[in-house]
Amino acid sequence: MLRSSQPLTGPNRKRCREDELLLGTVLDEGERGFIIDTRSAQAAKQARMTGGGTEPKSSYPHWRRLHRPLERGRPLQESFIKLVEACNDSSITMDRWLSRLESCRWLSHVKGALSTACLAAQCLDREEASVLVHGAEGTDTTLLVTALAQVILDPSCRTLVGFQGLLEREWIEAGHPFHVRCARSAYSHARLKQEAPLFLLFLDCVWQLSRQFPFSLEFGERLLLILFDNAYASAYGTFLCSNEKERCLCKVKESTHSLWGWLNQPEEKQKYLNPLYSHNALVIWPSVEPQSIQLWHGLFFRWIRSSQYLDEAWAEIQRLVGGS
Repeated sequence: MLRSSQPLTGPNRKRCREDELLLGTVLDEGERGFIIDTRSAQAAKQARMTGGGTEPKSSYPHWRRLHRPLERGRPLQESFIKLVEACNDSSITMDRWLSRLESCRWLSHVKGALSTACLAAQCLDREEASVLVHGAEGTDTTLLVTALAQVILDPSCRTLVGFQGLLEREWIEAGHPFHVRCARSAYSHARLKQEAPLFLLFLDCVWQLSRQFPFSLEFGERLLLILFDNAYASAYGTFLCSNEKERCLCKVKESTHSLWGWLNQPEEKQKYLNPLYSHNALVIWPSVEPQSIQLWHGLFFRWIRSSQYLDEAWAEIQRLVGGS
């Protein structure tokens, strides 16, 4: 599996011999690959007018392009804002709640992300084909798809240490712009142009996987909540800045502590482990039917509904598993 930004073909359909050679060397004789573009065909076509575009079929004859549009900007942020507002409306009726939940479209974004990740995973696992994933810059929905596909396919990415490595590789080192995407929150009155909860959407999708496969992930919901909190406000430097260049210029690694170092302390690590975990070497194929996608109550209702009983139940499960 590969990832990249969009090809810069432009309105004159320029060619890049180096790109063509690179993708050509990926495939063996007689093999075909898939290019999953996370933009709509229309959006990709419009991008040509500003210098971007798509891979011409004539230049990449052994690659088949599939468009699976995923929101990454203002529409996704507005969806998040509407969901938070609905979750915090204590006077809402049942009919009104269901209507607002549907209209915010957050669960549709979750379904779309999981569906596209499953497509990439199926091309790799069932078709045994190479896959290139890209959107516009390759630092938003591209990373969302490649990271989710690896959680679905690779059991090592479902361990606590492996998941940390996945985040480091697919989100932090790959250049997801945390500084601008997670600048404020849904509660802020400011509407920053570049803000969008892509990383939150990824965490929500991982939560969906953990709910559908409760024994297959070594970590639990508490880890996902900690990651969400630290992406928006953190005492650690792990999610600071928007790329490796900025982190080097700001000397982040020299001036701050790593979130991973704190999480991996024995006394802390135990808090985030799933006591029901059992190594599963198989691919975990999630259901993306509407009935299977649920609202992440542990996050979106965490400040308005006590988690005391859930915490007590989780502690009892840990005690029973540890005693056995």
